[in-house]
Amino acid sequence: MESEKHGDRDTRRSLLKRLALASVGAGLSAATRARSVFGNVSYAGLSSDDFLGEVEVVAQVKDDKIFTEGPTVDAKGHVYFTNVPMSKILRFDPESRELSVFRENSNQTNGMYFDPQGRLLCCEGATSRVTRTDMKTGTIEVLADRFRDKPLAAPNDLCMDRKGRIYFTSRPGTADPEQGNVNAVYRIDPDGQLDQVLHWPDVHMPNGIVLSSDERTLYLIESHAAAEHHRDIRAYDVSDDGSLSGERILIDFYPGRSGDGMCIDAEGNLYVAAGLHTLRKTSETLDTKPGIHVISPDGKLLAFRETPEDTVTNCTFGGADLRSLYITCGTLLLRIKTRIPGKSL
Repeated sequence: MESEKHGDRDTRRSLLKRLALASVGAGLSAATRARSVFGNVSYAGLSSDDFLGEVEVVAQVKDDKIFTEGPTVDAKGHVYFTNVPMSKILRFDPESRELSVFRENSNQTNGMYFDPQGRLLCCEGATSRVTRTDMKTGTIEVLADRFRDKPLAAPNDLCMDRKGRIYFTSRPGTADPEQGNVNAVYRIDPDGQLDQVLHWPDVHMPNGIVLSSDERTLYLIESHAAAEHHRDIRAYDVSDDGSLSGERILIDFYPGRSGDGMCIDAEGNLYVAAGLHTLRKTSETLDTKPGIHVISPDGKLLAFRETPEDTVTNCTFGGADLRSLYITCGTLLLRIKTRIPGKSL
């Protein structure tokens, strides 16, 4: 039986190598052509206990449909996250352990982020806009909803630098820029100017996005479920004007499920929600284990903790010491204590 498994694996390897070679010259980026066909994730020899505590279930969502996403933590330590298909933003109080609904009719909000002023930034998928909520007055301001006179593809996730510039991912879009906006990454400047800083076909399915502590590097998760598309984390140099250059692949999850969302600790390590327990009718395999992957700034997998159910989607740091990692995972909100605190705003 074992020899048959190896034979199947060799056949699959040969096929994918031929497919990868066939893709060269077909419009894929140089970084894509340079990547290993089978990625570079190895779970051997990890020091997981040096980075991550045990997985704790802190809340469970009960609703007609459930797909949790977008965790973010306010200054008081409350955890906000979304149930996308039900258009709800939920709030978890770690002290009382109470789970409540913060907002109904959230327009299928996905990624969220609290800015230094305590305002809640939201990626609204159903309205294709990025909004900002004043938590004191409840006023909602639209920051971006169109580019080149066409509606944005659904905003997915976002981050912010100390200059007040917001970077966000937007997908799925059209493949033809004449018909609409393509899959892309945008930057909103403090004066409201919207620029497209990355776009299809250089990026395929942009997803989670974070900045390094010194804000000189932007990290982007690519998570296209179709065969021979990007499933990796890419790093870019950030110039003083906010433009991006120097694309390189930090870690490649292909052929498994790539990362979805991520956050970053004070030492520059990424905490990435990735992987599957069960196949989901895509070309994604189970090569990527389901859970939190801690990845160093040079692309080495340092630690891993398995999460209990599909689909693990995103994570953020919270707690008074920023050593509580909150994770959205299927119907669950999870918490893992970490040795290294999260990056402060």
